[in-house]
Amino acid sequence: WRLLLPFFEFFCSDKHSWWGIRKIMSTESNEAVDTMLLCCAACGIVEVDDIKLRECADCDLVRYCSDECQIEHKSQHEAACKKRAAELRDEILFKQPDSSHLGDCPICMIPLQLHLKKSAIMSCCSKVICCGCSHGTIRGGKASLDFPCPFCRKSTRIIDEDVMKQRLKRVGANDPVAMYQEGTFQFEDGNYERSFEHFIKAAELGHVEAHNLLSRMYNNGQGVEKDRGKEIYHMEEAAIGGHPKARHNLGCIEEDGNEERAVKHWIIAAAQGNNDSIKALMNAFRRGFVSKDD
Repeated sequence: WRLLLPFFEFFCSDKHSWWGIRKIMSTESNEAVDTMLLCCAACGIVEVDDIKLRECADCDLVRYCSDECQIEHKSQHEAACKKRAAELRDEILFKQPDSSHLGDCPICMIPLQLHLKKSAIMSCCSKVICCGCSHGTIRGGKASLDFPCPFCRKSTRIIDEDVMKQRLKRVGANDPVAMYQEGTFQFEDGNYERSFEHFIKAAELGHVEAHNLLSRMYNNGQGVEKDRGKEIYHMEEAAIGGHPKARHNLGCIEEDGNEERAVKHWIIAAAQGNNDSIKALMNAFRRGFVSKDD
């Protein structure tokens, strides 16, 4: 055994063993990635004090020193960029939202219920208040006595014309809730183009329900030409923002051809309380696409 000892020491060292070689390769791979991020992917120039590199706009794999280098390297990087961008998008898309798109009541901080009749939008400040906090102000959808707004404390005893003036004032102040409200009123009156304009502005300011309605308008061609790509985009933005119905609809779209992604969408929507997604999961379970562990 003393004669074999040098052979064991040779083959069991980090330099020659399979786990040692794997460790070295992993280290070299990480160093190569770090080097790529420190250098321009096209010309190879290193980031120094007076030379700043910026990441690719769609992925986090490479960096460039100028627009010319990015254009020159596009043909080599395009395939990897699309793949990584899709992976990053899925990481955001399939993350379980902390709450629904409605958020919390700004007074009691309790999550607002999905049922729209369980909350009310105050015309004075465009805040969505739960029924418990607005009980003394709103009864049956009409202003009772001259009670102040639960949030901004302004009087709620106003006529319809004043409500419209207040809403338009809030629209002028770039209030996304007021823009969404104005868009819904224009939609109900058949002014789809003006409704689309308000929904676009509200969506840009982060209103989730506006994204959901934009996806429907792109699907139906109301106020805008039909566009399947933009329909899916706004539906995904609504789902990322915590909209359970938009999430369920995404699952229905993915069901035809990608059952695994559809199930992921339905599980997230079901956790948010969407009944349609619960029924879809039950059907998927009967067909063997969902297990009890899921």
